Amino acid sequence: MKKSFLTTLVIAVIAINVAASTLVYKDVNAPIEDRVEDALSRMTLDEKIKMTHAAGKFYSPGVPRLGIPGLMMSDGPHGVRAEISWNTWKYADWTTDSATAYPALTGLAATWNRDLARRFGVSIGEEALYRGKNVLLGPGVNIYRTPLNGRNFEYMGEDPYLAGELAAEYIQGVQSNGVAACVKHYALNNQETWRDNIDVKVDNRALYEIYLPAFKKAVQQGGAWSIMGAYNKLDGQHCCHNDLLLNKILREEWGFDGAVITDWGGAHDTREAALNGLDIEMGSHTNGLTTESAFTYDDYYLANPYKQMLENGEVPMETLDAKARNILRLIMRTSMNGSARYGSLASDEHFADARAIADESIVLLKNNGILPLDPVRAGRVLVVGENATRNLCKGGGSSELKPKLIKTPLEVIREYYGEDNVVYAKGYRSGKAMYSSAEDIPAAELDSMRREAVVLAREADVVIYIGGMNKNAYQDCEASDRLDFHLSYEQDRLIAELAAANPRIIVANISGNAYAMPWLDRVSAVIQSWYPGSAGALSLVDVIAGRVNPSGRLPFSFPRRLEDCNAIAKGTLSYPGIEENGQPRQEYLDGIFVGYRHHDTARIPALFPFGYGLSYTKFDYGKVICSAHEIVDSITVTVPVTNVGDVAGKEVVQLYISDLKSTLPRPVKELKGFQKLTLAPGETATAEFVITVDDLKYYDDRRSEWIVEPGKFKALIGASLTDIRGAAEFYYR
Repeated sequence: MKKSFLTTLVIAVIAINVAASTLVYKDVNAPIEDRVEDALSRMTLDEKIKMTHAAGKFYSPGVPRLGIPGLMMSDGPHGVRAEISWNTWKYADWTTDSATAYPALTGLAATWNRDLARRFGVSIGEEALYRGKNVLLGPGVNIYRTPLNGRNFEYMGEDPYLAGELAAEYIQGVQSNGVAACVKHYALNNQETWRDNIDVKVDNRALYEIYLPAFKKAVQQGGAWSIMGAYNKLDGQHCCHNDLLLNKILREEWGFDGAVITDWGGAHDTREAALNGLDIEMGSHTNGLTTESAFTYDDYYLANPYKQMLENGEVPMETLDAKARNILRLIMRTSMNGSARYGSLASDEHFADARAIADESIVLLKNNGILPLDPVRAGRVLVVGENATRNLCKGGGSSELKPKLIKTPLEVIREYYGEDNVVYAKGYRSGKAMYSSAEDIPAAELDSMRREAVVLAREADVVIYIGGMNKNAYQDCEASDRLDFHLSYEQDRLIAELAAANPRIIVANISGNAYAMPWLDRVSAVIQSWYPGSAGALSLVDVIAGRVNPSGRLPFSFPRRLEDCNAIAKGTLSYPGIEENGQPRQEYLDGIFVGYRHHDTARIPALFPFGYGLSYTKFDYGKVICSAHEIVDSITVTVPVTNVGDVAGKEVVQLYISDLKSTLPRPVKELKGFQKLTLAPGETATAEFVITVDDLKYYDDRRSEWIVEPGKFKALIGASLTDIRGAAEFYYR
């Protein structure tokens, strides 16, 4: 049939409009802000609303009419999580989603290595890209406040400077692939007990000096494209729509231009979500792990209820445009990033990355000369402990991984020390309670397993104990805190009896938290490793055998007793909080004196201090030299370090700053720099640190600003918090 002139004209107009609608925002060479504004101008109210809430378990929509793709998200600060079903928490059971399991972020923190943090980010970003993920939900930078927090293993220790430096490198690495890092959990999510609704009260000084700096560095130095809000409240408002955190600090003070995403189940109020800086609402009406919502996506707080408030004039339309801009900007940086590569998954190169990180994460805490353990002198080896055979990538909550390749420590020990020379006894068992409840293993069963291991220990030439913690509920696990500072399943008794039967015992525990060591004086060596990922068993055995010289340093203090932790010492209101009329609340009564800041200032020695770790070689420090005696903008501090041992090694040179006189109380010293040196035997290298005026400041909550007071300061150079090798004084006038 012949087309009429009118029909032809209509088709032509439609074609022109379609072409125009794709002209700017699909031009990847155009400035992002131009593309964002162009797309925003073409969107309807409903299309903007759709973008602000999920349309799948890990998916938020774009604008199909305009060819704007949505955002695919994935859990996994330590690896890209196996595929989750579209609308349930069940795994999709794909056969193509096995990934590289990298060490937990506590392990990354223990490397004290910025280059490895960047390498970690690039590597995991490539895996996310290959899997079609636009947003990787990590890294986590919440501060290690107590050793009972079940989620500490996902974070980077007790010091905001260390966490911020490594997070910034990790973020830049991830985002170099066109995949957004989503820094979490902003902020004050420092425990799992009552995590959904506990109301946190913290003084502004502690907020700005301890709990915010790593997030700030992630935004300003790392350039993070997205932030995940925390579950808890701050001063009565949930963190996912908290005016102070999101509007005033994140946007106004720090200049963040990315998207704020809820944790799953983190939104609670439409008006607050509309006004207080939230952009994308994910997973509402769920606990974020197992429970499902009875509501549809259109019933989310930022869905139909938000639309109704907008249409009724109850909240400004500008709030929606602001959210849409932030989301479009995130989309342009990720799913519409024309320069993004294809990525790769579970490659040999990524396995090598995971192994390099694991190698440098392991911390040698004690060694009476038994290590390294050469196969020639090892003799008959008894391996004891459930973690010698357990897949520690399972459990733990949202960080659970499906590794393509993983070996257990027992397998690698048998390969290296000889199948016929290695005997195994489990010694204890933990059961399978991943998320539900604390486990109560029958005492008779534990007694039997312990007796069997002790008998075998008497016949062995050396015992390698591989226990510690796991990712079951009430261990290192999301949604529950630990119940005790001691190792569970009667491990303390087991280790003590093994040591009595055979003093040649190497304790190689795996955990994401500090724990009591009542048996410390009776064992020959202690190795601390973290949830180590695909290559962790290889790294652990390489350290035991001496093929890798341990260079990890503690990212948090190991207290002697639980009450030596300041948050615990301040009473129940401080941790875990109290419940009044059904509402849990707590006050951070420890203030700025968290971790080593408390141990150092209160003169309560830790069992193992922050920054501590032994090596198979020794390092001598030369004279600390300061470039000037008075700081105006910056000064440079240098120190030569020499490997005086017989094997190559890596030393973490640490800079602490001490303010010798201040109006408000300050810690004795604070970490302000670190450098990891690689030295051959006899080699000398110089560690160099630039100290700026900002490094001298503290937050004066009386004036609501960062200040530096005139006076004398000291630059302290050490191998750990308590092993200070030299110092130099300088003045600020």
